[in-house]
Amino acid sequence: MPKRTILNRTRDHQSWLLEKLANPRRAANYLNTALEDSPQMFLEAVRDVAQARQMTRVARNAGVTRESLYKATSPAGNPTFETFVAVLAAMDLTFEVVAKGPRTSTPQRRRRASSV
Repeated sequence: MPKRTILNRTRDHQSWLLEKLANPRRAANYLNTALEDSPQMFLEAVRDVAQARQMTRVARNAGVTRESLYKATSPAGNPTFETFVAVLAAMDLTFEVVAKGPRTSTPQRRRRASSV
């Protein structure tokens, strides 16, 4: 009786992730979630998104070398703000600061000009 081989129809997580991160909206959500975790996780997420967008192309469009992009997104990486913004722009993403939520402190009462 011939031996049957079962085809492996699954693929590794990394290739699945990189396919999903090619979508800018998913990439942005992935980066925001990683940023909530830790700076190291965020750098790893930036690397994942850059790999999904072809690392060499992202580096070239950001004006850095591929090697420096790998170094900047390594666990010990410490990219400059300019590099960070350029890399995000090369991936069709932007950096934005938003308020966390409502203020928890009580606003101070305003003094009337006549009472001063």
